[in-house]
This record gives sequence, structure tokens and C-alpha cells, in this order.
Amino acid sequence: MTAILAEGLTKRYGDLTALDGLSLSITEGELFGFLGPNGAGKTTTIGILTGQLLPDGGRASVLSTDPTTEPVETRRKVGVLPEQESPPSFMTPREYFDFVGTARDVDRDTVERRVATWAERLSFEEKLDTINTDLSRGQQQKVMITQAFLHEPGVVFIDEPLANLDPIIQERVKRFVVDYADRGNAVFLSTHHIEVAEEVCTRVGIVSGGRLIAERRPAELGEGESLLEAFVENVGATDLDREWIREGAGARGRTAGSGAAAAGDAATTEGSGEDGTAAEGSTAEGSGEDGTAAEGSTAEGSGEDGERTTATDP
Repeated sequence: MTAILAEGLTKRYGDLTALDGLSLSITEGELFGFLGPNGAGKTTTIGILTGQLLPDGGRASVLSTDPTTEPVETRRKVGVLPEQESPPSFMTPREYFDFVGTARDVDRDTVERRVATWAERLSFEEKLDTINTDLSRGQQQKVMITQAFLHEPGVVFIDEPLANLDPIIQERVKRFVVDYADRGNAVFLSTHHIEVAEEVCTRVGIVSGGRLIAERRPAELGEGESLLEAFVENVGATDLDREWIREGAGARGRTAGSGAAAAGDAATTEGSGEDGTAAEGSTAEGSGEDGTAAEGSTAEGSGEDGERTTATDP
């Protein structure tokens, strides 16, 4: 059954065309990777599909709701992990989870049980009653991951979920999202990281210039073939940003399923950030000098289309 459908979505910001007739279809149980360079249209696509932005043309459906005409209903049904979003500054994680649970109609006992599970999974039990502004960026990311899955939505949109996490936690998150999709849920993973998409996704689409220009299933790659090679050699790079392809060339030859060993190698070879964050290897953006993925030319707190992301609306 189709969980997410977009047909001919267009979105313009003045003279800038962020989406140019984008179409895609994602079924239940699918972990779909949405891969593309900075400014490709990824954040705008998520904004429309989650009812936070109005398209200028086309239509969309998410879990049988129309995010354009039923934005509140859509947001109640889905989970959203925005890129570079922080939890409310005036709350503790526990208070924030109680708020999200109430907004999502999850009873208090269930919220407490799920929070305990997530806090153990992501190793932040001792931070549940700390004001969010006193948390590190990695700890805040753990809080935002938890809120996205707290009500166990049938569709979840996650934008760069591994940002600011140490390699061990990255592996736990990857294993969880794979298992979550295997249980029949649809996961929409937006990322700059080619090797992450190759490792965990059942299908990957490349977006460029506001259009979905190619798709490939990592499981169908030949021996020794990387996802980047599949797109460049089998699809062609005519419509792809050349700078992005060059910076992502380090993914060539990398095979899926590398697991924690590869994450450890990344930590050794790439360096670590303030929270022990290992750089992700090849990315669409390159890497910052502290070993974390560089965010391109947009200001911190902005989406990849240059628009500022807003707090998650339960």
C-alpha cells in the first residue's frame, strides 16, 4: 500500500524554483533514501509532505491524508526529525516528551515506557531532567530522534538523523530505522551521505534541481559496485551537480553492511567533533574542519534550500 505519494510538486520562492514537478511514491515497509546536493529541494519536499509548506502546484498524499488541505491531521499521523532542529529551550527532555505524547494522543504510561526504552537505546537516561539548553548538540539530537518515533507513526521523515552522534549511537540508530521499516512502516530518509543511504535504504532516489532524476535499489548493485557509481555510470551525471559528484567520490568501492567496524574506522580516519562525532565519510557537502559534515553556504538552522526550518509541530 502506498504510504507517501507526490505528483508533480512545484514550489517557487520568487525567481527560485525549489521544486520543479517532483513525483515519487513510497510504499509501507520501505526505507526510502532521498539523496541530493545542497539546494536540491530536499527540505522543501519534506515541508510539503508534512503539511508545513504549501506547494504551488501538484498534489500529495501521506497515510491517506492530504498535507495541503489537512495539515494538522497529517502532522498527527507522521513523525518528523528536522535537520538542525533543537528541542524547546524552556523544557527538559522528559517534559517535552510528555507534551509530544499528549499532542499525539499517547497515554502517559506508554510515553514513560517508550521514553525509558529510547533513553537506554541512545544513552541519555541521566539527561532526561536537564534543561534542553544545557544539553550538547549530540544529546539534543537524541531528544529529537526520540520525539519523532515516540507515537510509533506509520510514516516518519528523518533529515540527517546521524548528525552529531558518536559512531556507536549512529549504528544503533541505523539498526533501529531498518527494523522499523521492516515492521511495515515507511521511513523517508533525507541525507547528504551516500554511504549511509547505500547501507540502510531499500531504495534511493537522487533529487537535483527540484526533480527526482534517478532511482536505484542498493540490493541490486553488482559486486564491488557503489551507489555513486551506479548513478554516475548507469544513469549519467548530466543533471547532477558536478561539485557534489567530485566531493562524493570517496564512496566509490564502499560496500553496504559495513556496520560498527566501518564506523570505528571513520572515527579513526576522519577525526571527531565535540560529542565524539565521527565524520560520515563521503558526503554531498564535504566535511568541516572539526570532522562533522559541513552544511554548505546556508546559515546554521536553515534547511538545505536556504529556508529556515521551524520547530516540529506536534
